[in-house]
Amino acid sequence: MLQFAWIILLFPLLGLLINLIFGKRLGKSFIALVAGAAVFASLLTAVGLAFALLALPETDRSVTVQLWQWIHIGDFQVDFALLIDPLSVLMALVVTGVGFFIHWYAATYMLVDDRHQDLSLRLYGRFFIYLNFFILMMLTLVLANNYLQLYVGWEGVGLASYLLIGFWFYKPSAADAGKKAFIVNRIGDFGLALAIMWLFFLFGKQAGSLAFTDIFDALAGAPVAALTGITLLLLLAATGKSAQIPLFVWLPDAMEGPTPVSALIHAATMVTAGVYMIARSHPLFELAPATMAVVAWIGALTALMAASIAIVQTDLKRILAYSTISQLGYMFLGVGVGAYTAGVFHLMTHAFFKALLFLTAGSVMHAMHGELNIDLMGGLKQKMPKTYWQFLIGAAALAGFPLLAGFWSKDAILYEAFLKSPALWAVGIFTALLTAFYSFRAVYRAFHGEPRSEHAEHAHEQPGGMTAPLWFLVAGALFAGLLGLPAIFGERANVLNGWLAPVFADLGEAHHGGEGLELTLFIVSSLVALLGILIAYGRYIPDWGWTRGLQKMFSPLQNALEHKYWVDEIYMAVVVNPLRKLGQWFYRVFDGKVIEGAVNGVGKYTVAAGAYVARLQTGLLSMYALSFFVGVALILLYFLFA
Repeated sequence: MLQFAWIILLFPLLGLLINLIFGKRLGKSFIALVAGAAVFASLLTAVGLAFALLALPETDRSVTVQLWQWIHIGDFQVDFALLIDPLSVLMALVVTGVGFFIHWYAATYMLVDDRHQDLSLRLYGRFFIYLNFFILMMLTLVLANNYLQLYVGWEGVGLASYLLIGFWFYKPSAADAGKKAFIVNRIGDFGLALAIMWLFFLFGKQAGSLAFTDIFDALAGAPVAALTGITLLLLLAATGKSAQIPLFVWLPDAMEGPTPVSALIHAATMVTAGVYMIARSHPLFELAPATMAVVAWIGALTALMAASIAIVQTDLKRILAYSTISQLGYMFLGVGVGAYTAGVFHLMTHAFFKALLFLTAGSVMHAMHGELNIDLMGGLKQKMPKTYWQFLIGAAALAGFPLLAGFWSKDAILYEAFLKSPALWAVGIFTALLTAFYSFRAVYRAFHGEPRSEHAEHAHEQPGGMTAPLWFLVAGALFAGLLGLPAIFGERANVLNGWLAPVFADLGEAHHGGEGLELTLFIVSSLVALLGILIAYGRYIPDWGWTRGLQKMFSPLQNALEHKYWVDEIYMAVVVNPLRKLGQWFYRVFDGKVIEGAVNGVGKYTVAAGAYVARLQTGLLSMYALSFFVGVALILLYFLFA
């Protein structure tokens, strides 16, 4: 089975090629079926790979499958090959599993979206071709066995996100959002390119390869300063893809794409790439403790910043967008303190409940005829009961409600953060309080109370093609956390830790603070989540007076939160507008006067020279005879005196 791992890439490639060639002839149902079946086949392949690894001894669960020789220059060789190990297979399961349910949902969503009822067969096919391409590139990224191939997948998901975010290209806001995502990510991608070049000159030439294992084997005795520089460049790349400070500004605007795109980007593909890359490169980061501290603090501060912005947002999808940025911050916090398994664990659980939340938000948006303002909703619990329960479970998992998936993974990160730095834990636990509040603020404002608009009054449940696949995501939001139970339930309770152990075996024994400390933090996390939910309930259902007083305490921050700390405005003032003015200057001065001046000057003087020479053409035979005589005389003089 392992030697046929390449078929996991073949299926989405075939899916997009079949739809590209035959889709226009065979209709929308055929297009959706082919695209979904391709991802489902890749999911089955990923499951087969997982069982194939389980059949091997733990120390042998890393297999390289070479597809072809890619670059061969002297002693240096890079193959296009797949690294099949527990981490890459887990990522493949997340990408194809969650991706399949998003494809299933999208097949109906793209048909019933009443804002685009005239969606042509050509656009419908293009959408699913892009989705399959997204899955293909993400699988290329997570299954790569070397940094150069990882870079191909990295750029591929960037291109796919640009195409899908700006899918409604006739809308200026969508086109601008696609460009913003593409340009911001180019900054991070430049960091990744420089890091790979540095790795090549420092280790790759010596190892004769850019394969992960060869690079990591060559690290002994490497200068810490160089490793710090490389890992900081890798971190810059990760902040772009995973929307962390300072390159997070593209992700909220990515909501301009169709809802299935939002779910795919936020849950299973692009934004998880940065976390995965750091976990895969952990031997580099472990030798650069300064970078590890930066990763942890960037994660903690991003989590806090995004959560604080989310508590005042009124657009349902933007609440979820800032929630994604915040939860990715938790993942960075996890890998930054060396808890790579906990970070990947939260990546996995987050994929389930965040895909669930975005897809239910899409159902709400369709029922509300495109309206996403939660202040204009209300009463949807009775009108959309299935969607309500699905959204409620997703919100509870996001909020860290005890015993749900998000609780276990977030608690694992917070526990490891406490062992590393109580200050990091304090930021994380306060962010958890904000998370529980804004999650249930969205629940209570959107689904409870009386309808606050005509659209809410006439809302209705969505077709089975949109609600049915979400029950599988509900199961993940409820039970996926059982794969990573803490040590207080026994040494073997953490199945995920055992699965990923071969990948992180070089880290040695993890530090534990004792069962008493773990149980205490476990209880604190539970109480914080319940407190956040209680505050949201008291503020938006019975409207308790003390919750209003609590809101007034934070009123001085209201303006900053509503303007998202003016980060976009700062970027416009410091980066975008100066570059625009520079571009205008180049157009007006350099292009207009230097470039065009040079071209026009050459033409002007050529015309003038031609006009002068033309004066010699008088038409008088005597002048031509004189010219002939002078020419012959000059030639004779040359030969006589030369």
